Amino acid sequence: METAQKTTTTLKQHIVEIISDSGEGAQRCGQSLGAIAARMGNGIWTEEIIPAEIRPPARSVAGASGNRIRIGSGRVTNGGDETDLVVAFNEQVLLGRVRAGELQPGCIILLENMWRSNADPVIAASYAETHRRLVDAGYRVLEIPMEQECRTIVADPRRGKNMFALGMLCNLYSLELQLAREQIALAFGKKDQGVVAQNVKLLEAGHGWAEAHLDFRFRIPAERSKEPQVVINGNTAIALGVLASGMEICAMYPITPATSASHYLSDVFEKVGGVVHQAEDEIAACAFAIGASYAGKCTVTITSGPGYSLKQEAIGLAVMGEIPLVVVNVQRGGPSTGQPTKVEQGDLLAAIFGSHGDAPKVVMAPSTIEDCFYSIITARRIAETFNMVVVVLSDASLATSQQPFPRPAFSESWIAPPVDQSAIPEGMKPYDWNAATGLARRFIPGQANGMHTLTGLAHDRESHVAYDAESNEESIHFRSLKLAALQRTLKTPPVFGAPEGDLLVIGWGSTQGAIEEAVASLREEGRRVSSLHVRFLQPLPGGLKQIMQRFGQVMTIEGNWSDRPGDAIIDQDNRRYSALAMLLRSRTLIDVDCWSEVKGQPIKPGAIRRVLLERLPAAMKETSR
Repeated sequence: METAQKTTTTLKQHIVEIISDSGEGAQRCGQSLGAIAARMGNGIWTEEIIPAEIRPPARSVAGASGNRIRIGSGRVTNGGDETDLVVAFNEQVLLGRVRAGELQPGCIILLENMWRSNADPVIAASYAETHRRLVDAGYRVLEIPMEQECRTIVADPRRGKNMFALGMLCNLYSLELQLAREQIALAFGKKDQGVVAQNVKLLEAGHGWAEAHLDFRFRIPAERSKEPQVVINGNTAIALGVLASGMEICAMYPITPATSASHYLSDVFEKVGGVVHQAEDEIAACAFAIGASYAGKCTVTITSGPGYSLKQEAIGLAVMGEIPLVVVNVQRGGPSTGQPTKVEQGDLLAAIFGSHGDAPKVVMAPSTIEDCFYSIITARRIAETFNMVVVVLSDASLATSQQPFPRPAFSESWIAPPVDQSAIPEGMKPYDWNAATGLARRFIPGQANGMHTLTGLAHDRESHVAYDAESNEESIHFRSLKLAALQRTLKTPPVFGAPEGDLLVIGWGSTQGAIEEAVASLREEGRRVSSLHVRFLQPLPGGLKQIMQRFGQVMTIEGNWSDRPGDAIIDQDNRRYSALAMLLRSRTLIDVDCWSEVKGQPIKPGAIRRVLLERLPAAMKETSR
């Protein structure tokens, strides 16, 4: 496939995928590509492509494992729409992406060609047939001898093909080869130098092969940041937030997709005096965290949906005892074990209401990778200020996606103050609730004059078990007041776009980037649409109703289920609304509509744009009355 002179095309953005069977390193290739592009000054957003099974059968349509990288000339806030170029290590994992509708018409496909001559005639026939169908469908399929080229450097190409692919992509996207070498040294830094050198050879081989044999190249202009940047995923950002907040204990039980946060903490926490406690189960992890918090420090427990359900009774204990606790729920698809590797926003109502009895908790949701870091610091401060449980709702999209953001400059205000061990004033009770705010001084075990018994039973101001009607209602009353006290401190979220118009779109969590991209594109066309993103879900901030009243129609975009009005059996009397829409309708008494998608993947800006275009005419009629 010797080629003539290359053509370089300048682009504003491009989406590339690297996909393979599990264990072939496509995810590392994609993460490295994203990091290199970020160091060049490009905006990036990476998304992991993870099969539902830990180790699916090789060459299976449902077994695609890899990474999706959106590279832009400016800031990138989401994974974008369909893929422009894909590197596939076999045709079966590629078919899975085609059938899922993930590839643009005319997408460039760089396909490993070793299967065409496979000794198994069934495999060879499958490859040839798939190749023919892809070409007939209009895709630009280029067969690449990756296996053959890698064998000149390594005996087992499965342990090096990903770096060959990285070299090809660095050439195709005009990325500096020296930055790629440095990235390999970083990625394999814990291994023998021989491993690093071998992977650099594979990188350079891929780069050289693309230079000699591919007749195109892309250039995505970039401007390197003048301030230091970090490129991490949401789980790492959460772990770093734990460090920065001054919390010293993380108790958890491994669960997808939350586990990598504890992996990072396990590597670094001990260096700053922290402890990661892996309990025997989710219930024990939560109980351990509550005990550590009761002893004087605020503690974090990290989990996902099924684990959050198991923690509920223990969370109720923290609420009853008014013990500060941060609970991170990295949401995944449900119910039951559901879709462990897929994204969903299905746990919002469970986080707010999922308890027996009245158990008020603060619930907040980060919307970007950077926000994952700062949300944990905020959560710790709220938990200790109000002696409450604070639930942070991340999700599988934020957990595994990477995005550059300015390196945080440490502030001492993030850290919890020293534990107050001074004597409790004579006559002060463990639950001397303030009549206006519901707050009471936190008693720490060992404080002079502070001895009391704490249980999960209903209690009076002295922490004595109390079953009388007045004591029970009094304690519930003051625990609820704390939410109102916090709500008074919250700022109204800013409106993205004009402060009034035909349609207001409200979202929460990881959908922010896609919603704002869709809204921005419509506003450029003169459409009167704006958006608003809610960070605090309980309590909801003030001022929302006043904003909503300035728009002809209000709707939410969410990654949890809502019934489709077009279904024959659905009407206004039986329709189920998505979670945030339900909350806003009940809070504001405004007819908030909703659209949701639960396909197990991040909602794309193009899909949101199409939905908003369908709604806008109705919104315009509403405002013209």
